[in-house]
Amino acid sequence: MYSSALFRTSAVLGVLSGAFMAGPAAVEAVTGETALTGFFLGLSPSLAVPLLVALYLGQSRAAGVFGAVAYVVNLLGLGLFGAVAFSLNIMLYHLDGAVLAELMGGVAGPIVLGSAVVFALGSVLFGVSMVRARVHPRVPAWAYTVFPAALALAAPLPDSPLTLGIHVVAGASLVWLAVSLWSKTPLPGTTDPGALSVAESAAPDSSAVPGTAG
Repeated sequence: MYSSALFRTSAVLGVLSGAFMAGPAAVEAVTGETALTGFFLGLSPSLAVPLLVALYLGQSRAAGVFGAVAYVVNLLGLGLFGAVAFSLNIMLYHLDGAVLAELMGGVAGPIVLGSAVVFALGSVLFGVSMVRARVHPRVPAWAYTVFPAALALAAPLPDSPLTLGIHVVAGASLVWLAVSLWSKTPLPGTTDPGALSVAESAAPDSSAVPGTAG
């Protein structure tokens, strides 16, 4: 039902998402915030969406109902917070500080905060679901449980070594998960007995469908 090409494409986009998060943050530790680093940071969440979908499909059987709920909350939060990150880092970057502060002092402020809370909650829940399912590597699964949520909650704070470090670790955890997803997905048209085919593990269980052979 789900092709290897889909999972591998999601893995590539996941690597780019993590790199676009960690790399610019490391650069900003030296140069400060720039339009170029903001551009890549603003794009990062949208590239993480296919990775999140593939990670869930790869563990859907093992994750159960909790995993499904965690996935939905995380997907909604990623969409909301990703839109905020895109707007602040790209569209509103050139606004004067006083104008931006006035904008955030209005209705936009609670909207941004609400988006960050949903994203933080979803990241924690989905990270816990990965740890429980034991399909994806445990170290980046634990990192995903902590650091994306910390990133969202630290978003209102000015840049500092702490906030930039959170970006770097969160990005690195995405890259690790994406590389693991790639390594577990055989090339299209091949069968690798040493690899777990996440595409196959995500396929519906025919034994659970009435009228099919068990």
